[in-house]
Formats: sequence, C-alpha cells, structure tokens
Amino acid sequence: MIQVVRGWRGLPPEQRGAELAIGAFDCVLRGHQAVIADAREAAARLGVPLAVVSFDPHPRRWFQPDAAPFRLMTPDQMARALESLGVDRLYLLPFDGEMAAMTDEQFARDVLGDGIGIRHAAVGFDFTFGKGRTGSPDALRRYGETAGFTVSVAERLDDADGLKLSSSAVREALKAGDMARAAAILGRPFAIAGEVIHGDKRGRTIGIPTANIAMGDYMRPAYGVYAARTRLPDGRVIDGVANLGVRPMYPTDDPLLEVWLFDFSEDLYGQTVETELVAFLRGEMKFDGLDALKVQIGQDAENARTALAQSPS
Repeated sequence: MIQVVRGWRGLPPEQRGAELAIGAFDCVLRGHQAVIADAREAAARLGVPLAVVSFDPHPRRWFQPDAAPFRLMTPDQMARALESLGVDRLYLLPFDGEMAAMTDEQFARDVLGDGIGIRHAAVGFDFTFGKGRTGSPDALRRYGETAGFTVSVAERLDDADGLKLSSSAVREALKAGDMARAAAILGRPFAIAGEVIHGDKRGRTIGIPTANIAMGDYMRPAYGVYAARTRLPDGRVIDGVANLGVRPMYPTDDPLLEVWLFDFSEDLYGQTVETELVAFLRGEMKFDGLDALKVQIGQDAENARTALAQSPS
C-alpha cells in the first residue's frame, strides 16, 4: 500500500532517500504519468523507492482563495491513482505561507535536499517552482549538483489525435460535458468521491432511490444527467444513472450529485463511494410534475444502460 507522508521536516531515515516525480499532479493525467514513468526507471536503477511530491491544498487555492471550485481529485483518489502506477510513497506537502514564500533555491535545497533527501528528481518539461515560479528544470539541475541529487526531464507528450494533455484541457472537456475527451486525457473516466448524505428522499416515493453526494471542492462539470459507475467501499462497481446539478424542479442551494444505482437496495449512508461519470446524456430539465419526471428518468436509465454497455469498465 502506498505510504502518504504529510511533511518534509524531521523525517525518519526510512522516509528519506527516494526517487521523486515532482508536480501538482492534480489529476494524474497521461502527461503526469509520463513523468512518473521516467521516475520509475531512475528508482529501479538507483534501487530506491519510487515517490511523488505534490501539494495540498493546490497552490492555486492558496493564491486565489476565492476562485470557483476546481479540484479534479481528492488526495485519497490521487494516492490510489499513484499506487496503481507503482508509486511507493506520496509526499503530500502543505502549501502554506512558508511554502509560497520559498525561492526556487530554498525549495530545492531545504525541502528536496535537506528535508526529503532525494536521490533523483523527474519533472516535466514545463515544470516551474519557487516564489514567482522562477525555477525551471535547468535551475533544478544546478541546485541538485549542490544538494546531491540528479534530475531528468520528461519531454512534452503529444497525443496522436491532437488532444492537449493538461489539467486545463480536462476542465474544458468536463465543462462541455465531453466525458470521452476528458477520459482520453486522464487515461480513465473522471470520478467524484464523497460521503453519501441524506437528501429529501423524494426519489424513494417514485421507486428511484438515489445516493446523494455533495460536490464540495470538485469543479462543476456540465450540469445534467450522466451514465455512471459507482465503486463501493468493498470494491463492488455498480452501474447507474446520475444527475449532477441544482435540480430545476426541486432546487438545491449547492450542486449535488444524485446517483440511482441499478438493481441495488443497500444502505450507503455515511459511506464514501466514488462515481465515474462515463457519458453525458442530457442537460438538466424542468418537468410538469413527478409523473413526467419519472417517465424521463426511465428513459435516462435506458440510455445510461446503452452507454455503459458501449463503455466497458
């Protein structure tokens, strides 16, 4: 199981001396995976653990505290995604006033060198670090010569189909409801994880109980109905149909993800589930009454089953 280390000061010997891939890795997309692949080669060569350095909260949240929600994955989701890539350790460093004020040299020397004691760092071609984002891969190489670590730089990864492999491109695709494009950039479907909370239970009155999940800091994809797959805490994956938004018929103050799990009737309250938004089916709509809504949900469910059959897990 991946080890998560939330700091860089006073680390015991067994948490130092790793090979690092460094970056925001805010969604572990295919470009991030290329950097991690470079790090994996170095780790094998040096005989040290493979690790990733990232930040929580995301630096953007520190510098733009009033920005709209933009999270693409939680730290737990990040850890699971990294573990699937063979990463042994995640250094999830707090991005606070001290970190924001560090020069690029201080970050390389104090955090990477003295703090974590890295042997090698793998970064992307466009990696920047330090106050004012003044640090570059070349600067990191220079600092590494003094601090005792080497550096490799992953070249730009271009997709054969012309996809822009970046976090901003993922957000653009999600806002457009283009889940296929988002999944192509990520290398997996976009997924929202959260605790199942109590709702108004209106769905139960029409035989369509839903698992309700608050959106929290996740960015808001296009509002509407999705074909979805939900992973339960025990590992089971259940197909379903989900509505994401503010429900025009019964408005909510904050966006909500409501998932109807097909052929499922167990109690999930208080449990954390993860729902993949596989395909966008339609935008949110307002209906004349519950009967009309029920008919539409039935059609949505049929469309969701068709979409999921065409997108095997």
